[in-house]
Amino acid sequence: MNTQIFVNLAVKNLDQSVAFFTALGYTFNPQFTDETATCMIVSENIFVMLLTEDKFRTFTPNAICDATKSTEVLICLSCQSREAVDDMVSKAVAGGGSTYNQPQDHGFMYAHGFQDLDGHIWELVYMAPGAISPG
Repeated sequence: MNTQIFVNLAVKNLDQSVAFFTALGYTFNPQFTDETATCMIVSENIFVMLLTEDKFRTFTPNAICDATKSTEVLICLSCQSREAVDDMVSKAVAGGGSTYNQPQDHGFMYAHGFQDLDGHIWELVYMAPGAISPG
C-alpha cells in the first residue's frame, strides 16, 4: 500500500472554498463530505481535507492560524508544464485568490503560486524532465 497524505486546512466558508477549488479543476470525495468538511482529491495518494474552523478546532488544542497574517504551511504541487502552472494561478486569481510573488524561472524549474480564499499558500512547480533523479 502506498503512503497517502491528508493535508488538513481550516477554512472560513466551506461552500466558497469548494467552489474556489472546483474552478481550479479539483473534485471531492462525497464519502468524506458533510456541512463541516470535505475531502479534495489532488491525486491518487494526495488529499486535502477542507474543514470549517469549528471542525478543525476538534483536532488541535492550539489556536487556528490566520493564514492571511501568518504562514502556517506552504503546500507545493508539481504540474505537467509551465503553462499548467500559469493556468492554475490565473484560475485561482479569477476565483478570488491572490498571488504573493512573481513567477520564478530557474531554468530546470519554473514556479509560481497563489493564496487561496483563506490565505493558504499553494506553490506550483514544473520541473524539466530529468531535473530530479533518484540518488
